[in-house]
Amino acid sequence: MYAFLTLVRYRKRHIYFALTAMALHRIPLILSRKVKFHKALGCGQGDTFSKQADWQQYGLLAVVDASTGLSALSLSADELRKKVYGSFVTSWWKFFGCEIYTLALQPIEGHGLWDGKKAFGELPVKSDYEGMIGILTRATIHGSKRKRFWEHVEGASNDMRKADGYLFSVGIGETPFLRQATFSVWESKAKMKQFAYSMPHHVDVIQKTRKENWYKEDMFVRFKILRTDGTIKGRKPMNI
Repeated sequence: MYAFLTLVRYRKRHIYFALTAMALHRIPLILSRKVKFHKALGCGQGDTFSKQADWQQYGLLAVVDASTGLSALSLSADELRKKVYGSFVTSWWKFFGCEIYTLALQPIEGHGLWDGKKAFGELPVKSDYEGMIGILTRATIHGSKRKRFWEHVEGASNDMRKADGYLFSVGIGETPFLRQATFSVWESKAKMKQFAYSMPHHVDVIQKTRKENWYKEDMFVRFKILRTDGTIKGRKPMNI
């Protein structure tokens, strides 16, 4: 399997069409025979979990089979997006003059479910890959635990931005407050683990999620970063 995460930023005057796209862009992905899993996602303000939505920025995730992913990687950025998402979606982005940033990803290890599905196929819990790595952490939060989650997540997010080896992150989600995710990129698995297991706020959050049962469903997946294309907010987040 290969995964493609595209961040799309609209002009302020086009926010209505951005919200419309959240519904419309699901249709060609549902109908596509090569897309095995997909999500239209809102984005939070800042780099990680946020109570405040960024109404100009959205995400589109598509997981495709190996043959489609490999053939897409050899194409230009525009052709890659068209092959993965289809001409309707890419023409929409072009018509509204959207700023676009796409990450091509190969899932390598992980656990958990997304809407009851193994969204990225069968994965080992661990692999021997140690290079630059992308991390998807997502969860459906119990409504009764929402307050506890938001009380603790800000400290962990602040730690992450200051961590050695941190390169880039974005907060994405399906439903405000309850269905949240963060995608982050790190120089290496070793530096990501150093943050995960040594930063007090992050360690505290991990312990509390298990002890207090914050989540109805959760997922943690690591990816190789195969290529990136485009910019977001006027810059290219990583030089790869």
